[in-house]
Amino acid sequence: MDKHAYILIAGEGNKPVGFLDRGTLLQTVFQTYEILEAYFDTMIKTMDASISVIDEQARVMVWTEGAERIFSLKNKDIVGRPITDFFPVDMLETLKSLKTGQTVYRHQHQPREDRVVLINTNPIYLHDTIIGAVAAETDITSQVRLNQELLNANKKVNHLQQEMAKWSQSPDPFAQIKGTSTAIDKIKTMIQKLKETQVTVLILGESGVGKELFAKAVHDVREGVHSPFIAINCGAISPTLFESELFGYEKGAFSGADQKGKKGMIELARGGTLFLDEIGEMPLDMQVKLLRVLQEKKYYPVGGTKQIEADFRVVAATNKNLEELVRQGKFREDLYYRLHVVTLKIPPLRERIEDTIELAHFFLYEFSLRYNRPVHAISQNVMQCLLQYNWPGNIIRELRNAMERLIVFATDGSIKEEDLPYSLQGHARSSQTELPADLISLQQELEAHERRVILRAIELENGNKQAAAKRLGISRATLYNKLNR
Repeated sequence: MDKHAYILIAGEGNKPVGFLDRGTLLQTVFQTYEILEAYFDTMIKTMDASISVIDEQARVMVWTEGAERIFSLKNKDIVGRPITDFFPVDMLETLKSLKTGQTVYRHQHQPREDRVVLINTNPIYLHDTIIGAVAAETDITSQVRLNQELLNANKKVNHLQQEMAKWSQSPDPFAQIKGTSTAIDKIKTMIQKLKETQVTVLILGESGVGKELFAKAVHDVREGVHSPFIAINCGAISPTLFESELFGYEKGAFSGADQKGKKGMIELARGGTLFLDEIGEMPLDMQVKLLRVLQEKKYYPVGGTKQIEADFRVVAATNKNLEELVRQGKFREDLYYRLHVVTLKIPPLRERIEDTIELAHFFLYEFSLRYNRPVHAISQNVMQCLLQYNWPGNIIRELRNAMERLIVFATDGSIKEEDLPYSLQGHARSSQTELPADLISLQQELEAHERRVILRAIELENGNKQAAAKRLGISRATLYNKLNR
């Protein structure tokens, strides 16, 4: 009808049945436009969020009441004017969408120094040409401030807890051991039974499982509050210095020695615990001398002529197979059996994968306090990657480092999959389980994982809730409460 004022409408047999004139068509189009505009205006007024639209010249076309509240700019003052008159160019995500066509989803953004928002942006296309851009923003300034205040408060509480622990007469010996898996609960029970005993304890486990934490728990369970806990890494001391480090030395005992003499680790551990980490690395000649001390409870310092009474309990740890070392002649059999009174085998993280989320959140919290970076949200995909990974480096060496990396890169308060170490990213890509990339709170993530664990336990027990509660280590009433929730 751009060429003709009237169009003839033909029916069957090509017989005319009517005509359409330009005026009627325009009136119909205009009425349809008015209806659409009414819907559009009502929708915009009803939305509580901030909605803003710019055209290809970056002029503001839509500015909702939500935008007025967030940015304190009235609709009548900004509509029709370039948005760059009111905001710095480098802070305008909408402008980036207009120029590059990029889309942003739930991105934390600071359009002004005093405002923090979650923003979604999209370019507006007409026949493959960008003619504008739209932004939807939710004000989270108060939540960010509250989160920061909570972080500061947690710092103070954490500091106070540490100070109180120094003066507490009965600190929790397992406070630093995170996890509620059956394997960890069994080890905790074994350690509790060591109370009021002096037996030698041998802790076995792969590198990075946190053997020193369990050694400290053994110490805390059976020693006094102010009893010393002295740790020595047998693989980090030169064989030539090992004896003087362990037994100490008298003044002038050898060239270069301190003229005042020096107390050895055994003396420093008097009335407490001597933790011999990496005991499998101890030189053979030192193994003989250590065995004698354990048997006779007496020793001579280097260069000394007077025996000293030894008063300490031994906890040793290794990631090596001591029985194999005995067969190879690299570890004394008599010392092995002297140490092998009570043995605690710490499972690697891959054998208690259910503890991964609690450990991950513990380390995230630790580093968010250290670096003063509050965490607002964590991707479900991140947690899925953590649960599916094999963790060859275990807890202390790999998981802890991975969580520190995530906090370092979480500048906007969100933990994202792309910030994981490369080894975990590669594993995630090979995984068959894909989760939505939406972000939820840490508490929601814990609850979601708890739900999966409970349902799995019920499935394993064929619907028997009492047996499932026993498997989970909780009462039947607690299980029913969780199921109802």
